[in-house]
Amino acid sequence: MRKNIMALMVLVLTGCVSKSTYRETVAEKDQQIKLLEDQMLTNAKDRGQLKNSLEEMKKALEEMRAREEEQKKRLHEFEDLTQRFKKLIDSGTLSVRIIDGKMVVSLGSDVLFPSGSAKLSKQGVQTIKDVTTQLASISNKSYQVEGHTDDVPIATALFPSNWELASARALSVVKTMVDTGMPTERVSAASYGKFHPVADNKTKEGKAANRRIEIVIVPDLSSLPGYEELQKLSDEQTKKN
Repeated sequence: MRKNIMALMVLVLTGCVSKSTYRETVAEKDQQIKLLEDQMLTNAKDRGQLKNSLEEMKKALEEMRAREEEQKKRLHEFEDLTQRFKKLIDSGTLSVRIIDGKMVVSLGSDVLFPSGSAKLSKQGVQTIKDVTTQLASISNKSYQVEGHTDDVPIATALFPSNWELASARALSVVKTMVDTGMPTERVSAASYGKFHPVADNKTKEGKAANRRIEIVIVPDLSSLPGYEELQKLSDEQTKKN
C-alpha cells in the first residue's frame, strides 16, 4: 500500500496525470484503504470470537473433567458401601441401591418392627446398631431416615394414619442410631407414608417391599460442577430478601 501511495505522489509531482485521472486514482486508493480497514476490523472480530469460543470450550472441558471425577468418586463410595454391608446384603437383611440419584440403604420394616408397631424388635435394634456402626465411620456424610408403609390404612389412637406410623418408625430408628454413636447433626427423619411405593401393593410380596426404612445418604452439592455459581446466586437472592 505504501508503494502505491508513493507512486501516486510521483505522478502528481511530475504532472504526468490529469486532474480527472488523479481523482480517479485517489478514489481507487481510498476504496482499497477502506477495504483493507474493513478486513482488519473483520479479522479483529474473528479473533475476538475465536478467543471467546476457546474460553467456552476450556470451561466446558473443565466441567466435563469435574463431572468425571465426581462420577468416579460416587462409584467408589457405592462400591465401598456395598462392601461394608456385604454380610447383611447376602443374608437378605438390607439392600444398597441408587434411587433418584441418591445412595440408599433399604431395610424391610418386617425385619425391624412388629406389625403395626413403631418399637424396634430386639433383632431390629441389633440390625440398626450394626448399620449405624458402619455409617458413622464414614466421615463427612449425613443421613436421612425415611419411613414407608404399604397402602393398608391404619387408624388407631397412636397412629391415626400411615403418615404417623411411618414417621414414628423413622424416629425410632434415628434415636437408636444416635444411641449407638451417630452424631445428632448428621441424621434426620422423614415420613412418606404409603405415597412412595417401590412395588405393586396388589400383591403380598409388593406390600412387604413397600413396608421399609430407607437410610438415604444426603448428597453433598458442593462437590458438583456449577456449585459455585449456584451458591453465588443463592447469596444474591438472600441479600435481596
